[in-house]
Parts: sequence; structure tokens; C-alpha cells
Amino acid sequence: MSELKTQPSNQSVEAFIDSVEPEWKRNDARELLRLMKRITEMEPVMWGNSLIGFGKYHYKYKSGREGDWFLAGFSPRKQNMSVYIMGGFENQEDLLEKLGKYKKSVGCLYFKKLDDIDLDILEKMILRSIETVNKRYADYN
Repeated sequence: MSELKTQPSNQSVEAFIDSVEPEWKRNDARELLRLMKRITEMEPVMWGNSLIGFGKYHYKYKSGREGDWFLAGFSPRKQNMSVYIMGGFENQEDLLEKLGKYKKSVGCLYFKKLDDIDLDILEKMILRSIETVNKRYADYN
């Protein structure tokens, strides 16, 4: 089975954020970094070249595939800010209704800028996601 390509690196989170353009997106990334550091009480780590992750958990699927991933994270992508909700959205519908302007995929929220969403709701979603992951993978961590 192949190993996941995206791994934690020694790349500087601050240097990465300093390279984000335009300035308003860089400022949003700094704000999101502060928010996630505060609510997770964890230090950020670069995963690959563009993902900022907090914490780590080990997962194992029924297929036998297993690996490590971050508990919470984000990436200031060119098109959108991406926030990784690793616990999924099954128990987040009540919060999604109040979040603001966003799109989502299986485990990721996308929004243009922080002004488009309610940061208090995002905080609750991240905390709920971490709780879900910790319960789901308790046997492996």
C-alpha cells in the first residue's frame, strides 16, 4: 500500500504565511492561524508545501489503509481559503446554517475571505470536528 505523499515538514509556518498573496489573504491566514492555535492549544506544523495542521491522529480504514493526519488545519489556496473539518459534516448541519457564505466537500470548507463567515461558528465547528475524530479513532491513538 502506498504511503500518503503529504507529510509533516520542517518548513516554517510563518514563512509560508508571509508568502501568501494578496495581502488581505495573508492577513486572513494570520487570523485563522491565531484562531486555530488558541482553540486547539497546539502548535502549527506545515504538512507538505501548503497545508497548516494542528495536532495529529492515526486512522485506520476497514480497507486496511492507515496513516497519520492533522486534527484541524487550513490552507490559504489561490481560489479560496480551505479549512479541513476532519470529523466530517454529519453532526454540523446546525452550525452550517449559521456559518455564512461557504462551499463544502467531504471534509473541507471553502470560503473566499473571513468576512464571509461567522468566526464563532467556525470555532465551534473545528472543536466539534476534533471531538468527533478523537472519538472515532480512539482505539488507534
